[in-house]
Amino acid sequence: MVLLKVKFSHPRRVRLAQGLWLLSWLAVMCGTFIFCLGVYLKTELLRRAEVMDNTEIHVVPNILMMVGLVSIGTNWVASRVCQDSLDASRFPRWKVLLLAWFVVAALLCCLLIAVVVLSYALQGRLEESLKVGLRNGIRFYKDTDVPGRCFQKETIDRLQMEFRCCGNNNFKDWFEVQWVSNRYLDFTSKDVKDRIRSNVDGRFLLDGVPFSCCNPASPRPCLQYRLTDNSAHHSYDYQTEELNLHNRGCRQALTDYYMELMNSTGPGVLSVILIQISVLVSLRYLQTSVEGAMALEDPEGDSEGYLLEKDVKSTLKDLKAKALTMLKFDQVDPNAGEASPEAADGEKAADNTAEKAASPSPAS
Repeated sequence: MVLLKVKFSHPRRVRLAQGLWLLSWLAVMCGTFIFCLGVYLKTELLRRAEVMDNTEIHVVPNILMMVGLVSIGTNWVASRVCQDSLDASRFPRWKVLLLAWFVVAALLCCLLIAVVVLSYALQGRLEESLKVGLRNGIRFYKDTDVPGRCFQKETIDRLQMEFRCCGNNNFKDWFEVQWVSNRYLDFTSKDVKDRIRSNVDGRFLLDGVPFSCCNPASPRPCLQYRLTDNSAHHSYDYQTEELNLHNRGCRQALTDYYMELMNSTGPGVLSVILIQISVLVSLRYLQTSVEGAMALEDPEGDSEGYLLEKDVKSTLKDLKAKALTMLKFDQVDPNAGEASPEAADGEKAADNTAEKAASPSPAS
């Protein structure tokens, strides 16, 4: 049973080849777009790798870059097939390659769909990664003299200013860590001694935040220290005052940013999938219609194009048989060179008979 059979005249095959050539180059540009999108997303993730605990989310840009490059190559091949499709001397060389091309094109569509699904599925992993990464970043904020953490303070400060956020969940996260290095503390000061003694771990904790938490849009000068002490500031109420600080936590800010970035790629990726499927279907019709005309030995005559020569079940069975045949093609039968004793005796007897028949009889 032939599925979706369409009759093609020669002018119609020409128009199909021309349209498919344009569509193939559009798909090449889409592949370039997908690759650039993957590079951009990868760069944005690497820029803030210090505040991420794992790199699982990197699978999304990695797939985008790989699919983009493969898409460029496969669709360039499709454009070449279109050019050779109306030349009876050049088209047959693509016959073997086209089977692999269809497999790769179908795999590309599946991978692009997987990217869209992963963009939503990995949101929880991304949030957890940022939660742990930001918690460590805040804890190591003061370690500007420790190798490997020298730029942690700069990273956190730039992050809080760029995304207008403060802390992991909110500004109170800074109350739970010592974010001022010991080298900048006066240990002769009574206040410093009392704060260190009052803490079980001997840390210098205070109800203050770094300058990068301050909101520059606030008309009031920034309040960084003694944020929970209403008497420390004029006309100030800890429970109701905005504190002139960014209210949103950086984990939520970064999660929203990356999810918005990945979700915005969804419509673009879906558009590329539709274009890729259109190229795949059109090339299949072009291939079968051209091969049909060549089988009739009339390149300019009418022919029929179709997607599948048989039903889906039979087609999958044939593909499986072809794949197994290709796998066994290069294998050598280990028993091929070993003949059975009976066969060897039979061959020897046949040779003797042939020699007797060929030898001349003695003269009488």
